[in-house]
Amino acid sequence: MNTSTRWTVAVMVVVIAVGAALWTQLGGDASQTGSNGPDTSRDRRDADTADALAAPRASADLAPCPAPGAGDGPEALRGIVLECAGDGSSVDVAKAVAGRSVVLNLWAYWCGPCAEELPAMAEYQRRVGPEVMVLTVHQDENETAALLRLAELGVHLPTLQDGRRRIAAALKVPNVMPATVVLRPDGSVAAILPRSFANADEIAAAVGPQLGNS
Repeated sequence: MNTSTRWTVAVMVVVIAVGAALWTQLGGDASQTGSNGPDTSRDRRDADTADALAAPRASADLAPCPAPGAGDGPEALRGIVLECAGDGSSVDVAKAVAGRSVVLNLWAYWCGPCAEELPAMAEYQRRVGPEVMVLTVHQDENETAALLRLAELGVHLPTLQDGRRRIAAALKVPNVMPATVVLRPDGSVAAILPRSFANADEIAAAVGPQLGNS
């Protein structure tokens, strides 16, 4: 191989290496920035440490997340472990909803209709009592903002922090917020309701028949 050929090969190697590096960088950026809103590549921000969340958690004063129920819960949710926004504990989602009639309310702190609906969800929970459990699911990685929003609204429902929207993906919920999923005690999905509710009466009318209640 003469000198000219060696230089040509060397230049080609450099060009290929630079191209590969650029492709990797651009690919990484593309995976982190979506066109549908805030980044959802992780469950919460690095800034949302236990110390940083202490004051917002105290202000929100959320109800505890549910302890494991009877059975293994919905198959689609098995293996999903999320943080309880109220106290930072880990929640096995499938086991937490197992054996219960559950209303999962999917929302985000920046969603206007969600903020209007959350107090109605809280009122519905107050009316229905232990017969049905309302569990909210925050679908953005900014956990601090979620806690501050709940404190502002005076809503104290148990809340899961799901910045990667794993529950919605597992249950095939349309990409809209708010959205409500109704689960039967046997773990089956009674209804997926991709809409907002104006008051507790509307929630009861939509959820009740799905669970065999008037």
